[in-house]
Amino acid sequence: MTNKTLEESVYTDGTYLTKNPLWHSDESPFKANQILRMLQRNRLQPKSIAEIGCGAGEVLRQLQNKMDGDCRFWGYDISPQALELCKGRANSRLQFKLADVSREEGAFFEMILVLDVIEHVEDYFGFLRGIRPKSDLKIFHFPLDLSVQAVLRRRGLLKRRELYRHIHYFTKETALETLKDVGYSILDHFYTPRSIELAKEAVQKIARQPRLLCFAIHQDLTVRILGGYSLLVLAR
Repeated sequence: MTNKTLEESVYTDGTYLTKNPLWHSDESPFKANQILRMLQRNRLQPKSIAEIGCGAGEVLRQLQNKMDGDCRFWGYDISPQALELCKGRANSRLQFKLADVSREEGAFFEMILVLDVIEHVEDYFGFLRGIRPKSDLKIFHFPLDLSVQAVLRRRGLLKRRELYRHIHYFTKETALETLKDVGYSILDHFYTPRSIELAKEAVQKIARQPRLLCFAIHQDLTVRILGGYSLLVLAR
């Protein structure tokens, strides 16, 4: 290989696009709504937002349509294929760039979004340190792949690795401790019901009602055993 890692090449040589032709843009309205919920809970009105690993750019477009007209948006990705998908969404207040924001001199934003990215990054501690100086506030979205049901199923985690290229797996506790280890302060966090609202596979649809019922009784225990939820974190 060259100076690119194996995982980086998956996103730059077209492999990831072949396996995920929508680049998860169908999930963007859900993610945007969760971000808006976090902003409202904490009475935040950022005027500049950047998303790292913006993919097709649809989350930013959704946010632009629903937020204050004074806010400007930037999307960064290392994938040329992702940036091609972004082109039709760009406008005067929404710009996209093929770049690693941690290496962008002078780049600084009020808020950075890191949505379903950490699990793909080989050196995620180095990545988290590299983006710390680039904004005051961050919103992270972690898929909580580690659950009892996922571990018990032979291909529970392998499918996430093969199709989505998840190479790290988190629980709520390990996600929060990872951020603290790198020096972030946790300001707020909550579960997001990804597999409840976006259930596509038969297993997800079957598990939907048990997850909803159990989650109403004990959130943490339900997520640890049945899975199906992600974690949204506001950090400084």
